[in-house]
Amino acid sequence: MYTDSHCHITCDQLYSHIDEVLENMDAISSCLIMCTNEEEFLRAEKLKEKDSRFKIAFGWFPGDAKEIDEKKLMLLESYLQQQRVDVLGEIGLDYYWDTSFNDLQKELFVKQIELANQYNVPISIHMREATKDCLDILTKYAKTKIIFHCFSGSTETMKECLRLDSLISFAGPITFKNAKHGPDCVKECPLERMLTETDSPYLTPVPYRGKENQPKYVEFVTKKISELKEIELETLCEQIETNFLSLFN
Repeated sequence: MYTDSHCHITCDQLYSHIDEVLENMDAISSCLIMCTNEEEFLRAEKLKEKDSRFKIAFGWFPGDAKEIDEKKLMLLESYLQQQRVDVLGEIGLDYYWDTSFNDLQKELFVKQIELANQYNVPISIHMREATKDCLDILTKYAKTKIIFHCFSGSTETMKECLRLDSLISFAGPITFKNAKHGPDCVKECPLERMLTETDSPYLTPVPYRGKENQPKYVEFVTKKISELKEIELETLCEQIETNFLSLFN
């Protein structure tokens, strides 16, 4: 039984055929639905009501920082107050596309970390071309459990992340032929600090690269980790689910 610690199944693309997506999830034992807006969050709540395998993450994405006002922060806080959010995320910094509002991103990041601290929920981190700023902010402010989503940094960066007592989540890119750091990070990462994810509908693993990703394909991420770490698949699956559930103890 596999764990998908990060998937966007309530985004418009996947939710348009959600029955098929759910039917394909027979081998998934635990799943965290990532929500980047209120509509996705409300869809996720309906799924969670019917299926105990689901947890829900909600947070404001760094790329949307220019659109996030106090009203939207208050909405997020209201859900946290009502204990409707299991993980706050994905939050963080993304300097890849546009560096013109980095300060706004950092401000939003800190505010959301402080909300997570206040309501004692884990945070899921998006960190792209912003490693130093992201780690500096987390070191200074974060007090709850941390997931580094779809980790793609070097082994040196991973070791810095692990010093924050975090979990490192690996996705489809570790299966790609041109994977740069992923395989080395998998080999170096302690088993008890690992998670698996799809980030579906994005980053589909080999052998389905280029097609729409779904939680069912976390199988191929997990099998690649099993191969790289030379560990039995069943043992790996059990440990990853243990790691995932430890976030909510």
